[in-house]
Amino acid sequence: MPQTLAEIRPGAYYDSVVLMQLQRALADLPGVDDAGVVMCTTANKELLEQSGLLTPEVERAAPEDLVIVVRAEEIDAARAALAQVDALLARRRSTHTDDEYQPKSLENAVKMLPEAGWVLISVPGRYAAGVARQALELSKNVFLYSDNVAVEDEIALKQAAAEKGLLVMGPDCGTAIVDGVGLGFANRVRRGNIGVVAASGTGLQAVTVGIHRNGGGITQAFGTGGRDLSEAVGAVTAKAALARLAADPATEVIVLVSKPPSPAVAEELLALARQSGKPVVVEFIGFSNAETQGGKDAGGGKFNAEAQRRRDAEGESGTLHFVETLDEAASLAVHLAGGTLPQSPDVPPVKNSLFAIHHSLFLRGLYSGGTLAYEALLLLQGYLPVVYSNAPLKGGPRLENPHESQGHTVVDLGEDEFTVGRLHPMLDNDLRIRRIHTEAADPETGLLLLDVVLGDGSHPDPASELAPAIREAIATAAAGGRQLAVVAVVVGTDADPQGLDSQIEQLSAAGAHVFTRHDEAIRAVGRALAGDGGRQTADGERNSQFAIRNTQPAQSPIPNPQSPPSLSALNVGLESFADSLKSQGATVVHVEWKPPAGGNEKLMGILARMRR
Repeated sequence: MPQTLAEIRPGAYYDSVVLMQLQRALADLPGVDDAGVVMCTTANKELLEQSGLLTPEVERAAPEDLVIVVRAEEIDAARAALAQVDALLARRRSTHTDDEYQPKSLENAVKMLPEAGWVLISVPGRYAAGVARQALELSKNVFLYSDNVAVEDEIALKQAAAEKGLLVMGPDCGTAIVDGVGLGFANRVRRGNIGVVAASGTGLQAVTVGIHRNGGGITQAFGTGGRDLSEAVGAVTAKAALARLAADPATEVIVLVSKPPSPAVAEELLALARQSGKPVVVEFIGFSNAETQGGKDAGGGKFNAEAQRRRDAEGESGTLHFVETLDEAASLAVHLAGGTLPQSPDVPPVKNSLFAIHHSLFLRGLYSGGTLAYEALLLLQGYLPVVYSNAPLKGGPRLENPHESQGHTVVDLGEDEFTVGRLHPMLDNDLRIRRIHTEAADPETGLLLLDVVLGDGSHPDPASELAPAIREAIATAAAGGRQLAVVAVVVGTDADPQGLDSQIEQLSAAGAHVFTRHDEAIRAVGRALAGDGGRQTADGERNSQFAIRNTQPAQSPIPNPQSPPSLSALNVGLESFADSLKSQGATVVHVEWKPPAGGNEKLMGILARMRR
């Protein structure tokens, strides 16, 4: 009978990558069936319970405690695994390639690299605002990857930054490209004459990848964080970033991307965009369809009608150019920047397509990218009457339990209920693989939809883990007398470290139908689920024709200036982000950060008052 043992380490702190590596090392030990290594937040307790790893002592542990849980075939194997924890952690430290001194504080890091213009912050949310304040006091721009930061702190940080002429990108900002260097999760794209401002991480990635795929290039790509365009925050970062691009002589075209913003904020941003005097491609995702979603916050009612009137009036000759999808934004931006406007291949729908799904079966979308999940929900409205989600469209149906699908479902695995105290799914495939197996065993599942986002900061080889899970899922469904279709959208470039072709080949060989444009994938899925057939494929092909055609390298129609990266930065939090910067040629100092006062809230307050 399997035995489960747990070890609690009060106040112990390691970054999420270290915890993921320890969990995998424990799970690979002889006799071990499963392992969990997480900070003991409420969300992580729920995830441990889902995996059958929640023990009574873990249930009683505090959020700042590190919990290590092992389930093994025999009690001796579980004890032996827990006994190796310190040795495994020590092995990880000793094999790390960077032997340089790592300062313990941001102040000391600045002394080591005073020219650093940016501080990357990826510490747990309850500490992040404090670190960001220190960075601003030291006159540094901030890339704030951390989530779970109070909106009041965000407003205060951004106002303080604006007074100093600095940027705070975030909180919950996953992506940016500054001076040719990707921050956080970012794809390797050529330099060019297109600038991007995006309130969404994977949205920014999809657009920059599309620009690269179509032959264009990027000057700067600024992330803002998802709440920046809310009425409360007032687009402080988006406005500052837009002003920087407007003043930049190298930027000839600007792309503005966001989930539906506050109507008042959108009006202000569109006015500023028009004043820039440059062509601006606008993708406020779902804005023109907001009336079907209901609610003014989604851009409905009077504002939506005005936006449509403005779209009709300005057309292609005006400063603002409105589009419907992220891929369309990329294509149009390249066209406006001097390239040709690519045409989608004409592949008619056919009967008995590889994507044909039995009418009684359901879609299960398992996303790592929140903006891609949102766009999927939006596009699927045209095909399906109801799609459930843990992050639904305005007025859309919400899952009762984010860990359990119902009907057609699209899940954003990057939402807080999955990521508090653990690694983002773009770095750690564990949660998604477990969910793939769960969905494959569900007799109601007919199609799995996945995004696979490449680039610096992401998992070094996601297909190596996802492909076996896909192959097993298809086999599980077949054993139950069911045909399971799997559609994977790969967001990446031919320059990304994972290898775009390799990722596509691995996923295709496992039985997935692979696309490189998200909008085309969702429309093909939508047609299949609605009973209209998918895109035609040649006999024996696993990829759609569009996916195959889109993976061919594009010829650059515009100048392609390449200059050595000049970015210097300080990194506080995930050490993998520092490694990513170094691999791109940037200069970086990593801070060996630990929670102040061991995470004790009272002592932290005293220390903060002493610093003032």
